[in-house]
Amino acid sequence: MNATAQPLPAASLLQLIWLASPALPVGGFSYSEGLETAVESAGVATESIASDWLSDQLRLGLARGDLAVIARAIPAWRAGDLEAVRALNNWVLQTRETSELRAQAEQMGRSLLEWLRNHHSVSDVHIDACAMLPPTYPVTFALAASPLAAGVPDCLTAYAFGWAENMVQAALKSVPLGQSAGQRILARLAAEIPDAITTAMALEDHERQAFSPMLAILSSQHETQYSRLFRS
Repeated sequence: MNATAQPLPAASLLQLIWLASPALPVGGFSYSEGLETAVESAGVATESIASDWLSDQLRLGLARGDLAVIARAIPAWRAGDLEAVRALNNWVLQTRETSELRAQAEQMGRSLLEWLRNHHSVSDVHIDACAMLPPTYPVTFALAASPLAAGVPDCLTAYAFGWAENMVQAALKSVPLGQSAGQRILARLAAEIPDAITTAMALEDHERQAFSPMLAILSSQHETQYSRLFRS
């Protein structure tokens, strides 16, 4: 640890915890991002397999996609570079490989933007600009984090841990697993998040990717799955 690093101000730390909370009213709890179909069709039936699945999704999906977008979007919002923000938002929309995944990004983006309208931490100019995109969740999260006295890695940590908590809860319900198993999986993901953030921060714009063929197939199958708990 860098001994000269300044501690994150308490107000900003609390805001990041708030943004990462599953209680944030953006609907994240209602999505499994293909995990529900993986349980039914791809043999995700044990704690070990579910843990490996979510670890792969963190490294191969989140780190190379959403986290890399947020790493660019926060500085763009802070600089008022709306062209860069629009390009990043378009990239998210264009790389969601199924209608369910795109609908998730759009619904959560709209919900977070509505939360921001009542939160009074972001300028009305930026809120109106975000509303015109239309907003996706990663880009709106970057907007929510942009006023905070927090470095980009801290903001990415909050986003990644919020994702991990939601996905573990989805695993508890759909595999199903017990609470102790869920905590073991969450501990593994928490240990792997720093490396995922390092990967995301190092990616250039042309290096971002959203190429997870099996996840796209399972997400497509989920659209017609007979019995389901989640919206994706």
